Amino acid sequence: MALKDLWGRIAGKPKDTAPAPEAEATPDAPVAPGAFGRLRAGLARSAAKLTESLGTLFTRRRLDDDALEELEETLIAADLGLAASRRIVEQFRRTRFGRDVTDAEIKEALAEEIAAILAPVAKSWAPDPARRPHVVLVVGVNGSGKTTTIGKIAASLKAEGRTVMLAAGDTFRAAAVRQLEIWGERAGVPVVTAREGADPAALAYEALEKARASGVDVLLVDTAGRLHNKADLMDELKKVVRVIKKLDPQAPHDTILVLDATIGQNAIAQVETFKSMVAVDALVVTKLDGSAKGGVLVAIANRFATPTVLIGVGEGVDDLRAFDAESFSRSLLDID
Repeated sequence: MALKDLWGRIAGKPKDTAPAPEAEATPDAPVAPGAFGRLRAGLARSAAKLTESLGTLFTRRRLDDDALEELEETLIAADLGLAASRRIVEQFRRTRFGRDVTDAEIKEALAEEIAAILAPVAKSWAPDPARRPHVVLVVGVNGSGKTTTIGKIAASLKAEGRTVMLAAGDTFRAAAVRQLEIWGERAGVPVVTAREGADPAALAYEALEKARASGVDVLLVDTAGRLHNKADLMDELKKVVRVIKKLDPQAPHDTILVLDATIGQNAIAQVETFKSMVAVDALVVTKLDGSAKGGVLVAIANRFATPTVLIGVGEGVDDLRAFDAESFSRSLLDID
């Protein structure tokens, strides 16, 4: 899979306001121009949480056992997770133990270590032109920004000249269906819907039939995310996959899990839960602009090999962007 950054080239945001349940938060800080500036602005809360603690901990201090223990506690408090925090601290112990360091030196070194953890999962994504349609199943907990993410991807792909169709598979939530219809209207792409409470698998089957008949490049299928009844959701998702395969044995070609950054370490449990239901190929992390818990991406990357392909750092279509390990790590430490 290969992707040039589709997202940063689409200026502005839709005129309509999406329904509240999955709307992304507005960043407190004004957005700086340019891709890196927008990323730094989106991660401002997470960066402040981490760098303020580092500034208190290190002015000029010897990196001894006590300092390393406090550094580990700081990283854990910044949502990097226990395992990733210990991994970073042990690397510091091997390479910098006993040295006098400043907060600036620590931030630079941390950015390097965080980027090293993120790099293996920072992958690009694009639909395969050999598949028409390239079927993408999008999963995630209700309220994670799933439907909004589908709309932004659709708008980005459409702007690149691809043909796109959406399937409103969360048939039990009228608000989710309407939200997807709004995004379809904004992007100028068709949306396949069904009556409220209809079988999501039947809806997915119908959408794939229509997408194939129309020669559509990409079919994006929304799904429900009712984790309070995991067994029913698992059965529903498995049925959707099984029915889609009747038309295309290779579909879905990608299953993307959307995670809400504001939930912090709970995102790890969500990855585990959805991996137990379907084969998750990639992650999208949303609402980083509304959270001080952006460090959770480091915890997820350290725990799972699943690629993170897109991150959401604002409301606009251009604020859903390809995930870059170095840019993210430096923004998380508020480094130019």
